[in-house]
Amino acid sequence: MDARETYLSKPWLQHYPAHVPPVKEIPDKSIPQVFDEAAAKFGGKPALIFYGKKISYQELREQTDRFAAALANLGVRKGDRVALLLLNCPQYVIAYLGALKAGAVVTPVSPVYTSQEVRHQLTDSGAQVVVCQDILYDNVAQTGVELRHVIITAIDEYLPSLKKLFASKVMAKAYGGMQVPDAKLIAQLGLLRFQDLLKKNPATPPLVDIDSATDLAALPYTGGTTGLPKAAMLTHRNILACQAEALAFWEDQFVEGGETVIAFLPLFHIYGQVVIMITGLMHGYTLVLFTTPEMDEILNAIERYQASAFYGVPTLYEYLKEYDKTDRVNWKRLKLLVCGADTLHESTVADWERRTGTHITQGYGMTETAAVSHTNPLHRPKRGSFGLPVPNVEAAIIDVDGTEFVPVGEVGELILSGPNIMQGYWRRPQDNRETMIELEGRTWLRTGDLVSMDPDGYFFFFDRKRDLIKHKGYSVFAKHVEEVLYNHPQVKAAGVVGVPDPKVGQLIKAYVVLQSEARGKLSEEDLIAHCKEKLAHYKVPQIIEFRGELPKTDVGKVSRRELREQADEV
Repeated sequence: MDARETYLSKPWLQHYPAHVPPVKEIPDKSIPQVFDEAAAKFGGKPALIFYGKKISYQELREQTDRFAAALANLGVRKGDRVALLLLNCPQYVIAYLGALKAGAVVTPVSPVYTSQEVRHQLTDSGAQVVVCQDILYDNVAQTGVELRHVIITAIDEYLPSLKKLFASKVMAKAYGGMQVPDAKLIAQLGLLRFQDLLKKNPATPPLVDIDSATDLAALPYTGGTTGLPKAAMLTHRNILACQAEALAFWEDQFVEGGETVIAFLPLFHIYGQVVIMITGLMHGYTLVLFTTPEMDEILNAIERYQASAFYGVPTLYEYLKEYDKTDRVNWKRLKLLVCGADTLHESTVADWERRTGTHITQGYGMTETAAVSHTNPLHRPKRGSFGLPVPNVEAAIIDVDGTEFVPVGEVGELILSGPNIMQGYWRRPQDNRETMIELEGRTWLRTGDLVSMDPDGYFFFFDRKRDLIKHKGYSVFAKHVEEVLYNHPQVKAAGVVGVPDPKVGQLIKAYVVLQSEARGKLSEEDLIAHCKEKLAHYKVPQIIEFRGELPKTDVGKVSRRELREQADEV
C-alpha cells in the first residue's frame, strides 16, 4: 500500500474506542438553537458559577435573549461583526450567545492586546459594535476607530457582595494605569451600559434565519505568528462539528447535564471558547468561571464543586507538578485531564504522573480547525503523541514544499479535511490559495505543522514549519532541542530559534530560564555540554542566553516569534 492509500484508509480507526463511530452526525442547527434546547432541558441547573454566584440555564437563556434583542434594537443585523474585549466572566457568555442570536458574527479580542492590536482587529473585521470591560475601555478609545456602539461592563456586576471589593483590588493590580470611565464620561461619550441594555430590552430575540453550514458564527484571530493576525472564518456548523467530534472519545464517561468543568482558560482563545464554553453549554454542564488563573482558588474549586474535567496548557501542568498545594486535589477522582494549545514535554508528563498517579490526555488543534482535530483515546494513549484524528476528520502528511504524500514514519506537513475546518481566512484570498488546497477531490487545510504518523495512525508533532532551523544544510527541530534542555534538572523554561548567519545559514540559539537555585552557578558551557551528550553535533546550540523569563503567548506558550524578533535586533 503506497503512502496515499495508507492515509486514505484511516489506520487510526482500528484504535478507536468501541463506542466511537468513524463518522459523527452533526445537527443541522445553529449554536443558539442547540443552547436553547439545553437550557430548556436543564433550566434550573447552574450553567455558570462565578466566584460563588450561580446563574442557572434558565437565567442565562433569558439574559442572552435580552442581549440579542438589545443588539437588534441598536441596529445590529445578520452578518454584522460584534467584537468582545472581555475577560472571563458571565458577560462574555451572555454577549457571545446573544450576538449569535441576533445573527451577528462574534470576533473575540485578546484582553492583553495593545490599542494598536485592537485597532487592527476592529478595522480588519469591520466590527462596528464592541462589548468591552470597563477597565479595558482605554484600549478601545485609543484606537481612533469610529464605532456605532461601545457597550461597557464591570467585572463585579455578577459577583457576590463580599467579592466585589476584592475583585476591584485584583483588577487594579492586573490592569494598573487603565482608566475606568465614570458616569459623567459615559454620558458624554454616549457609551452604553451592559446591565442597562439587559434591563431595558425584553427577552424576545429577533427571528433570524441562520444556515449553519454557510453563515459565520465567529471570526477568531490567529496569534499573528507571521505578519499581522488574520481571522479564521468559522460557521455555526464548523464549531458544532468540532465540539461533537472532540467529545466523542470520552462521551461515554460524561453524563449530559451531570458534569462540572473548571473554566479558567481564556474564553477569547479558541481552546477555551469551543472546548470549554460551547461544548459545556451545549451539553448542560456547569462551568466554574475564573477571571484570573489564581491557582489556590482553582484548586479549591476543583474539590468544592467536585469538578469532573480539567483543561490546561503545558506551562500550567509544568507549574502544578512542582506546586506545594497541588495535592489538595484528588486528581484520580477527575474523569478527564486534558492538555492542548502547545506541546507537552515528556519530562512534564513523567513528573506529573509520579506526583498525582494520573494521566494527562494530549490533543491537537488550531484556530483554523475550530479548536480540535486529534486527541488520544483514554483506553489507549501513546506518550509523545497528540493522538488520533477525531471522527469526521481526514488527516494526511505531504511534502513540506509540495503535495506528494510522504511515507508512514517520515516527517512532513500535516493536512486536514473535515466539517470542523474553517471556510478560509477573512478577506485573505492569497493566504487562502496557499493554505486551502485541493487533493483527492476534497479541500484540505495546510496546517504548517511538521508531524509524522506511525503505523497505528497515531500522530507525533515535531515543529512548526516556520520554526524549522536550517544549520549547515541540516534540518533542526527547535522542539527537539528544547526537549533536551527541559530534561536538565536545573532548567525551568527554554525557547530555541534560528539566528541568520551567512556562513552556516542559521545559528541555533537557546533562551533559557534556570531554576532559582541554579542561577549564577550553571554556565552556558555546562548546558552546551549537556546538549552534546544528548544531541547530534549539528543540533547543539551555538548560543545560550539566560533570561529571568521568556515571552509568552496569550495561552502561556513560549513565543518563538518574539524570541526571533529579539535575536534579530541584537
